[in-house]
Amino acid sequence: MSGAIKVLNVAEKPSVAKSVSGILSRNQGLRVREGRSRYNKIFEFNYSIRGQHCQMLFTSVTGHLMELEFEDRFRKWHSCDPVDLYHAPVRKHVPEDKIDIKRTLEEEARKCQWLVLWLDCDREGENIAFEVIDVCRAVNRHLIIRRARFSALIDREIHHAMQNLVDPNMWFSDAVDARQEIDLRIGASFTRFQTILLRDKFIIDSATDDRNLVLSYGPCQFPTLGFIVERYWEIQSHEPEEFWTINCSHKSDEGLATFNWMRGHLFDHTCAVIIYEMCVQEPSATVTKVQQQEKFKYPPYPLSTIELEKRASRYFRMSSEHTMKVAEDLYQAGFISYPRTETDCFSSRTDLHAIVQEQREHPEWGSYAQRLLDPEARLWRIPGSGGHDDKAHPPIHPTKFSAGEHSWTQDHHKIYELVVRHFLACVSKPAVGAETTVEIDIAGELFSAIGRVILERNYLDVYRYESWGGSLIPTYTPGQQFIPTSLTLDTGVTRPPPLLSEADLLSCMDKAGIGTDATMHDHIKKLLDRFYATKDSNTRFSPTNLGEALVMGYDDMGYELWKPNLRSMMEFNMKEVSVGNKTKDEVLATCLQQMKACFLDARLNKVKLLEAMAIFFERSNRAAGDDNNAAGDVVRQCGLCQESSMVLKKNRDGNFMVGCLGFPQCRNAIWLPGSVLEAAVTSNICSSCTPGPVYLIQFKFRQLEIPPGFNANHLGCIGGCDDTLRQLIEICGTGSRMSARGRGPTVTSTNAQRSSNRQSACLHCQQTGHSSNDCPSQHSGSRNSRSRMNSQNGETSVSCSTCGTPCALRTANTANNRGRKFYSCPSQECNFFMWEDDHNNGNGGRSIQRANINSSASNSSRRGGRGQSGRNGGGGRGADVTFVSATGDPVSGRRCYVCGDPSHFANVCPNRGM
Repeated sequence: MSGAIKVLNVAEKPSVAKSVSGILSRNQGLRVREGRSRYNKIFEFNYSIRGQHCQMLFTSVTGHLMELEFEDRFRKWHSCDPVDLYHAPVRKHVPEDKIDIKRTLEEEARKCQWLVLWLDCDREGENIAFEVIDVCRAVNRHLIIRRARFSALIDREIHHAMQNLVDPNMWFSDAVDARQEIDLRIGASFTRFQTILLRDKFIIDSATDDRNLVLSYGPCQFPTLGFIVERYWEIQSHEPEEFWTINCSHKSDEGLATFNWMRGHLFDHTCAVIIYEMCVQEPSATVTKVQQQEKFKYPPYPLSTIELEKRASRYFRMSSEHTMKVAEDLYQAGFISYPRTETDCFSSRTDLHAIVQEQREHPEWGSYAQRLLDPEARLWRIPGSGGHDDKAHPPIHPTKFSAGEHSWTQDHHKIYELVVRHFLACVSKPAVGAETTVEIDIAGELFSAIGRVILERNYLDVYRYESWGGSLIPTYTPGQQFIPTSLTLDTGVTRPPPLLSEADLLSCMDKAGIGTDATMHDHIKKLLDRFYATKDSNTRFSPTNLGEALVMGYDDMGYELWKPNLRSMMEFNMKEVSVGNKTKDEVLATCLQQMKACFLDARLNKVKLLEAMAIFFERSNRAAGDDNNAAGDVVRQCGLCQESSMVLKKNRDGNFMVGCLGFPQCRNAIWLPGSVLEAAVTSNICSSCTPGPVYLIQFKFRQLEIPPGFNANHLGCIGGCDDTLRQLIEICGTGSRMSARGRGPTVTSTNAQRSSNRQSACLHCQQTGHSSNDCPSQHSGSRNSRSRMNSQNGETSVSCSTCGTPCALRTANTANNRGRKFYSCPSQECNFFMWEDDHNNGNGGRSIQRANINSSASNSSRRGGRGQSGRNGGGGRGADVTFVSATGDPVSGRRCYVCGDPSHFANVCPNRGM
């Protein structure tokens, strides 16, 4: 077509693309071809927009085109501390299953001048629209972007939208971006935290294999679960209490009147009996008041999404999720308006009479529709307003007549009928009744009875889901006296409230602002899918043991993470973004800062979760057996890989270590003394070690496995500054598998790192390029200097002859040399030793060599330790290698200081811990 512009139109679903194309083309000259995705076809036709000839290309996406996710190095569960997820970089990308749709959009966008967006007209649809814009603008930055606003797939709506295109709403999209990022960061951090903490410690009765069980946390999901648990606790804590009430009735020729005691009931039996006996002794009743007044029962407000879900649950026992699926089918077929709306008031511009007119031929409610349109029937009424308008869609209403389609299920019939009858009721007058209230006095006690007569049914004639009960009572006049037909003292007991029904739960969520009209049913479904709650045949919810335990744990922490307040505030802030009152970045910063503080508090109080789970579940034997993959508390950032955190945990032998979360790619590890009984990371930060922060660890040692003079409780640092911890490692050995055999690495797992292609990090400063022995931050000066004078205090210090590190002055604890002082090198790789009195007498020290087993070597070859005599080749110790104990005796004279046996060391002593 000469002079025509090419317009790329994109709908949210293939069925919408097909329907809109058929309406705009009037099914004339409509051509269909395949796109890259076999599900998303391309429709071609000609159209005119405000006099401009257009060649229309119409295709679709299938929901969101992009996903928000963390960058790769944060995606694995053990790749980082979960708290890092509050500031870890995120990205939006097109997933693999949407690549073909992306390619179709790119190919078609290159050929077009306009892009018209036909996504659903809510916040979520607007966000998808901007995803489409990003893809198309990347290949054609000259595209003119326009937005079609519509609420129903009917001719007048679609043509009006096409001729009145608008700009897309960035605020709506920003609100969704904020919600997605907040939910991702909060959900991922808490899900990792509670899954890692609880899954392997308890035997959880779930339909899922508990090895693959994910204990999911959602910012909307947990407050929703909170409503269910809170009602359940109310029921469990209820204590039935007996009460008494007086009932009175009077029967005459005109009928029966039942009078209710105006005190209601009493919990004191003695008082109730005394009052009852007074009434029995003077049973004559005197009419004190007769009041007659006109009463109205008003029709419901126009239908919003939440009301549709609640009423379908109440009338048909249909789940909210299934209700929305059926409603979506009816919308896409053009029978009802868009089913996701918060609006419950009609615009004055809406042609309500035209909607009613389409229903006149229906066999069931057609005659009522005709009465509505008849001015003489005086049945018509302007519908009331519920006070909500989302500015995007009108209330749900019928858009096309149907007496029932062959393809419809019974549920499709029910939902369509509900929408039609609800709309007809909205534009009808209220029911009118006459109500009579009679009050009587018996021995000073007041009783009342109410009678009602319906004068005009009006909307009740079409809205069969509601009734207005009433009963006739005899005619009474003030001052009239009569003797009651019956006067009884009856007993009863208080009852707890019922479990929440789905309609009740939706009301709670709506009132608290949890979720949106488009997402509430999803949150409820997730609770059921994740086995946090169950729903019975009466659509009432109960928490499972797992759901109750999680809520109880967070409740015991004193932090209301299961309450709706936090999420309600987030939803309010996101609405503020959608109307331009706040920016996305402002809301993200506020919400994430608040929830990060909540997360840190929860982690500090994690024992409460463990205690709550222990009430409901048996502890698992795996809890201490497979901690190699279990993330503990973060101690510091790994200086080797510079990507992951170092965490405190136990190895397979049950001994404590500090390992990198990047394992097995990064094998950096610090083996702690085998004599450690308990260890916990504190919130205290070392003031000496850099780069920081390096968190201090509270150790508890087995008293019998450490030398005298050392405290069993020690707050220490693994950063290299803690001399006490170094001494204990040297004397007691570490809890690594190698050191358990009397050899191998101690503070840093250098052997494991040799098998890696990466360079080892210095223990002291965590930087690569030098070893801990050569760290400039720890020592300086000549390595050949064996001793020097401290200029400040006049004391002589000794340096290791091998590495130059200042030696520590220690006191021997053996029977032969108890109290005798000696110098030793703090490094585990060179084992310099010298008695203090030998040094004072001018005798040189000895370099003590130890064999170092290379764990990565398949032939188990051994190498000599680094010392003055160099390296030994082959297996076994060389003749020049001498092991010397703190007594100065050969190594064969060393004894276990726990039991005195020379055949083993203290860290593998069978009497250890006794």
